[in-house]
Amino acid sequence: MTRLLLHTAVATALAAGALGLTHPARASSSDGVHTVRVPDGDPHERSLAPRTTEPFSMIGVTWDDPDAALDGTAQVRTRSRETGEWSAWRALDTDVRTPETGPDRLRAGVRGGTQPLWTGPSDGVQVRVSGARLPEGLRVELVDPDGGSDAVHTAVVEPDVVEPDLVGPAAGGPSAERPAVTSRSGWGADESLVKDPPTYTSGTKAMFVHHTAGTNDYTCAQSASIVRGVFLYHVRSNGWNDIGYHFLVDKCGTVFEGRAGGIDKPVLGAHTYGFNTATSSVSVLGDYSKTTANTAVRESVAKVAAWKLGLYGIDPTGTVVLTAGADNGKYKAGQKATLHRISGHRDGYPTECPGRHLYDDLPEIRTLAGKAAKLEEPSPEPTAPGTEDDAAVALTR
Repeated sequence: MTRLLLHTAVATALAAGALGLTHPARASSSDGVHTVRVPDGDPHERSLAPRTTEPFSMIGVTWDDPDAALDGTAQVRTRSRETGEWSAWRALDTDVRTPETGPDRLRAGVRGGTQPLWTGPSDGVQVRVSGARLPEGLRVELVDPDGGSDAVHTAVVEPDVVEPDLVGPAAGGPSAERPAVTSRSGWGADESLVKDPPTYTSGTKAMFVHHTAGTNDYTCAQSASIVRGVFLYHVRSNGWNDIGYHFLVDKCGTVFEGRAGGIDKPVLGAHTYGFNTATSSVSVLGDYSKTTANTAVRESVAKVAAWKLGLYGIDPTGTVVLTAGADNGKYKAGQKATLHRISGHRDGYPTECPGRHLYDDLPEIRTLAGKAAKLEEPSPEPTAPGTEDDAAVALTR
């Protein structure tokens, strides 16, 4: 009888595992992020068997060394909480790098990782990772941006007061109307998770355009949850101080405030490895490698870029010379790079981001930004002898 019971228990356990009903031990289960360690072993192949998990809507894979790259592939399958069906295998974007400077690099517990993938409400996962030599400490990050959160209401950011020790808007030169922006409180940022104050740079000389990759299969009613998920992933999973992007835009054209510190201030971001200093960023929710961006997306990205660059009197259709702050596989540290004022992520870093279609839209976005910008009337007061015109200085940045 004992042997029969033992065989029955083993068979039941194996069946449960095959159905994805095993319950994993978790390394962490706080602040909306649950983690599952991927078992060590083969340096070229690692996997996580199908299993039941805590609820999540976003997934990624991270590893111990923030400077290590995953030279290979990371694929996931997830199970829908609504239908119980398993998805097809989906690849995670692996070309993410820890910022080259600032608190996002210096904080304890910073980890390397993939881009997160929006899955929608899910409760099961299977993972397989392969590569030339896989980094140590692989773990699956399951993000539940709506766990215990209150309803999110859209709110427009009020104008900020520029601190006297920061670089302020330039006098004269192109400027654009400030777009409507959903505030951090509007999309539900948990400010208690941001431990360090923002870092400011000398100004904003260019805007990098990104996409979050993953999927376009979301409704715009879910956009605030996606932004909240990216925030949690960057802070709790990557170990960064805050969300990396300055702005995010959904497929309906809604603009969201990203990194804290003031959208009209030159906040140091975590978005383009080697070119985070003196630049800003806007990331479009979705994957634009195969899907085209609509008019609302293009217009919103253009408006954000025109307004942000206009704070410094910069023509958004022009170019700028930036100096690489790190060896990033495309540029060497200290190398000069001539870039468009509105550039794609791939212009500064070896990546497919922001996807082929959105990248091909950048010339049109620059044109739209140029139309949104307007040249202010010059001041009637003459320039004092021996002094430079502030607007001219700003335009050469």
